[in-house]
Amino acid sequence: MKTAALFCRTAHRTAVLLWILFVLSAPALALEVCGIFGDSMVLQQGRPIPVWGKAASGEEITVRLAGQDKSVLADASGRWRIVLEPMLAGGPYEMTVSGKHETRTFVDVWLGEVWLCSGQSNMDMTVAREDRYWCGVLNEEAEVAAANWPGIRVFDVPFGTRDEPLDNVEGRWEVCSPVTVGHFSAAAYFFAREIHKKLNVPVGLITTAYGGSTAEAWISRKALEAETDLHFLLEEYARKCQEYDSGAAQKKYEADLAAWKEASAKAESAGQKPPRKPAAVKNPHLDQHSPCVLFNAMVSPLIPYAIRGTLWYQGESNIPTAAVYDRIMETLIRDWRSRWGQGDFPFVYVQLAGYGKPPAEPCRGGGTTRVREAQAKNRNLPNVAMVTAVDIGESDNIHPKNKQEVGRRLALAARSLAYGETIEYSGPVFESMVVEDNCIRLSFTHIGGGLVLKEGSPSGFAIAGPDRTFFWADVRIDGDTIVVCSPQVREPLAVRYAWDDFPVVSLYNAEGLPAVPFRTDSFE
Repeated sequence: MKTAALFCRTAHRTAVLLWILFVLSAPALALEVCGIFGDSMVLQQGRPIPVWGKAASGEEITVRLAGQDKSVLADASGRWRIVLEPMLAGGPYEMTVSGKHETRTFVDVWLGEVWLCSGQSNMDMTVAREDRYWCGVLNEEAEVAAANWPGIRVFDVPFGTRDEPLDNVEGRWEVCSPVTVGHFSAAAYFFAREIHKKLNVPVGLITTAYGGSTAEAWISRKALEAETDLHFLLEEYARKCQEYDSGAAQKKYEADLAAWKEASAKAESAGQKPPRKPAAVKNPHLDQHSPCVLFNAMVSPLIPYAIRGTLWYQGESNIPTAAVYDRIMETLIRDWRSRWGQGDFPFVYVQLAGYGKPPAEPCRGGGTTRVREAQAKNRNLPNVAMVTAVDIGESDNIHPKNKQEVGRRLALAARSLAYGETIEYSGPVFESMVVEDNCIRLSFTHIGGGLVLKEGSPSGFAIAGPDRTFFWADVRIDGDTIVVCSPQVREPLAVRYAWDDFPVVSLYNAEGLPAVPFRTDSFE
């Protein structure tokens, strides 16, 4: 019995010793700092600065920057977050993140202004053409050569889609120079150049944009689930996923393809035009039109990096849902603000540029027009500003090259909204109308130094009477108002202006900013 007891005690001690040796010899969990932090980064001045990552559970993590020294213990899942106190613009600094076994050091760190830049291809469109034929701005060669702005830094988020939110991101901060600027977002870069020159502080751009994407792709599932009238977006996505995952979509495609081949052969033998080939099956989980997938992959891992505000250029892909686009965007804005926890930070967006065929009839509207109308509604949200690009479009190019002007207008809005300057950032915005005999008098806000009409016929204004038929109108400026008339309309009821996908544009303010397209009617 004594021998057995001694054996048991010896075995127990041996097991404990082996366990201790295993723990001591096991490699420590590597210290992880979220990939948004890196050399040459810009941190937001004047706001609390969150820094976060992963480590071993219970490990003490210390962040040091510009005289600040803060520590925290990683939680049970290994996550940690430290919030540094607000600091003034300046640099360069060195930031260290230290754990028990490892220290990460970031150099050339600056405090300045950080803007999150998102949307679809018109935000993704780069300064230079490089390897994408549709990119490249006006005077591309000269713009690239002159891009010596080391105070502007850019972090490009890699393209990606996910069904579940990511908590980390790969990438690196780049310093603006003629070597790097070619692949920077053009709209964002020209915005940053204006802000940098005006404020004389570093400007950091976090560009997270995906060509062809819909707005709902950039919203969290939780936010969409809270909006009853937007549930159809999630329901349609669930249907597509079920059909794709079960193989039903592929089977249907194969059947349609076989039928197409047979019909094409018959058409060819009859000397007729063959029918349209069915589109191949697309994986909805990888589709930038699917709700939530871009939020999960390209926004979630950035939260809660301190920012001043957001720039947004998107809408072309939401023409099919134009009727609810304003609700979708309102949901997106509230979702991002809630998740960042910085209050109602400034949100500045671009109203779509003109695109398509010139109008054959006065003010008939179209898909792009309906999106613009929805975009104009979001101007009433708190701390939001819209700039219109309606006058810089190109009929045969959905990616207008004059991104210099887009960036300038975005910067004007930011200077007013985020930095409190008393400046005019918008063109004239319709306010009210009065019928006077056979004319209509229109009043506007944002007239700035006064209303200006570009010469030309037609003017982009159209007027209608009880029959709801619109005719091109004669217009004149009368003080701070516009008087609209037509000899073909004796009892005027309504006016439309620039109400086409590629509209005629004539009304500006003295600051050179175009009027926002509008209609005074609700005719279908």
